[in-house]
Amino acid sequence: MERKITKFFQKWKNDLIRKPLLVYGPKQIGKTFSVLDFGNKNYKNVVYFNCDHNHELYDLFQKEKSPDQIILNLSLFTKETILKEDTLIVFDNVNDIEIIKGIKLLGSKQKDYHIILITSRRENLSVFKGEELQFKGMNEMDFEEYLWAQDEHQLATLIRDSFTKHKTCPFHKVALDYFYEYLKTGGLPEVIQASMNGFSDAKLDAIKQKTLDSYQKEIALNPNLIDISRGIEVLHSIPEQLRKENKKFQYGLMGFGKRAKEYDTAIQYLVNNQIVYRSYKITTVKSPLSSCREMESFKLYLTDDGLLYSMLHLSMKNMLADEKLKETLYENHIAKTLMEAGYSLYYYQSLGKAEVNFVIQNRMGEVIPIEITTKTRSKAKSLSVFMKNFTVKNAYRITENNFSTKKEVRYIPVYAIFCLNDQRI
Repeated sequence: MERKITKFFQKWKNDLIRKPLLVYGPKQIGKTFSVLDFGNKNYKNVVYFNCDHNHELYDLFQKEKSPDQIILNLSLFTKETILKEDTLIVFDNVNDIEIIKGIKLLGSKQKDYHIILITSRRENLSVFKGEELQFKGMNEMDFEEYLWAQDEHQLATLIRDSFTKHKTCPFHKVALDYFYEYLKTGGLPEVIQASMNGFSDAKLDAIKQKTLDSYQKEIALNPNLIDISRGIEVLHSIPEQLRKENKKFQYGLMGFGKRAKEYDTAIQYLVNNQIVYRSYKITTVKSPLSSCREMESFKLYLTDDGLLYSMLHLSMKNMLADEKLKETLYENHIAKTLMEAGYSLYYYQSLGKAEVNFVIQNRMGEVIPIEITTKTRSKAKSLSVFMKNFTVKNAYRITENNFSTKKEVRYIPVYAIFCLNDQRI
């Protein structure tokens, strides 16, 4: 499947000051496949090492400090010749500092070797930091990549063109139908491929369950044993949290007597490792928005729409028939898309309880409010209140209708959220 990160890999390969590249992101999003696919198409050969419990590799990097000898031993391990400039060396599931030290040594002494590392633990970035490495985050497939997988490149281009030129999309209904299917599959490549192959919803759920299981294994790596069970509790409570009218995270939903201070560390672990995304409440606006956040008031979102769809036990029929359920999925989709575009998430709530679903700040410092408008929220006025109270140049309402502009507010179809990035707003 075509992925956006491939263009980045090509740029990295051709960079004159190229460094070993560490690719990080949640499990099951296609990191390893994308790296190996790029390697097979752009190099004479690829040598692959799975670092998970690889004691032989660990011993090599711990004991050997000669870059030439390291390369020789790596060749012997794989029985493959490692060629300067023409071999891609891949280290998967990198979690050990000794292996990283050896790769940093290679990167600083042997610039002609092309090295990509892969990890699913974002917390590793603070441990592995250093000028010898380059870092690149990767996420699940967004809706645009989903359209590419469906061989709908032209439709994806039309959506971007409609967004850029402020005009209606001629295939709005087609795009919306594809988007509903995307909410069901989510952005996990294995689920999308299974759906394209005609697999049943039960089979799709089984694949998604495998991903949830991998998240729970990731949570089990938490060094604090009591936070393992708490992290799993939080993860499984999110669908119920998001179904509420007030989607602020409430500890009481996990059981009587649950308190914030008991779960703070577990939630931070989930956020740090991209297992969930967090949006903080703000009641005023000043730059930077982080100075306005209320640390005790927040919402949590899942990093994949398809996982939420299955955890809510939905079918396409009951999703389309229930406006509140659709709104829940839309909000999760917007949150994860904005986070993956590089924004920090905030939501605005006034003393009068007027709420704007999302408030973001772009690289130029501009504050942008985003409100969801559905059939049950068609008369939402929170955005108008926000615009009266604070000076903003751009504001968006996310809708099931086509592109339009009314009273200085741009209406954006929910399927076009991927267009909202710093380069285009």
